[in-house]
Amino acid sequence: MNSRYVGYLCCALAMVGVGSTVVVSKSIAAGLPPFSATALRFAIAFPLFVLVMRWRGVRWPRLDRRDAVLVIAQAAAGSVGYTVLLISGMRLASAGDAGVIAGTLPAVSAVVAILALGERPSSALIGAIVLATAGVLACTVSPSDIAAPHAAGSVTGNALVFAAIVCEALFILLNRKLRKPVAPLPLSALMCGIGFAVSIVPACFERPWSMPLDAGALSGVLYYALVPTVAGFVLWYEGAARISGAEAGLITALVPVSALALAALLVRESVSAAQLTGVACVLGAVMLATFAQTLGTRNAA
Repeated sequence: MNSRYVGYLCCALAMVGVGSTVVVSKSIAAGLPPFSATALRFAIAFPLFVLVMRWRGVRWPRLDRRDAVLVIAQAAAGSVGYTVLLISGMRLASAGDAGVIAGTLPAVSAVVAILALGERPSSALIGAIVLATAGVLACTVSPSDIAAPHAAGSVTGNALVFAAIVCEALFILLNRKLRKPVAPLPLSALMCGIGFAVSIVPACFERPWSMPLDAGALSGVLYYALVPTVAGFVLWYEGAARISGAEAGLITALVPVSALALAALLVRESVSAAQLTGVACVLGAVMLATFAQTLGTRNAA
């Protein structure tokens, strides 16, 4: 098979896995507190990453004090913050709405870069931000949701999911601030190890051992740790090495599509017109953001 097609397939499978985290977080939220689920996820994934590092002969990076602080902040925001907020939001939000919001990551990352780094946005990037915002609003403030008795809870859940995406955008920004870039494999292992250390103390305060055993939540955490976390990492970087950055960026559009499809198939949620509108806006935002990134790369060259 052509190497580029293998790259497309690997990246696509990785993004479908990311989309599935929204759906599986719904079952996790029903049976486990957020910090306990987060700590368990990293407790499973971390030793697997260490084994992969040993198998590939990859060493731990040597970080100065500044980079070490940034890596810890990355783990707190992108690993713990993202997972805790996503699971908390899924107690209230629908999986379909959350999937649409998760797809806004490229546009949210651009906004964070503009605000934190003072980057000047191109017209295409501004269009992407507008479309992504429209997609979120289509799900969050649609007339059908406002009329529903659970509207306040749904809006709160959507806000928590969006906060999770902001945490992931901060992760991306902080990674760009490292003086010495860290290779993907040891960085993923560090994120899991530090994420476990950060989440284990608040998890103890949740006293998960005093709660009834929920097989669905535990199997959800196991899936989250093995498929989107470990396998997703391997698939994404294996695929990204075979295709261009612009092509990889476009493939992230599969996140909201897969999340919405899986919500309909697995959770039996009905797909509303507002959600379809939101997905269309988010897909347009991903394409515009990718175009802006490609244009910026060409201008820099």
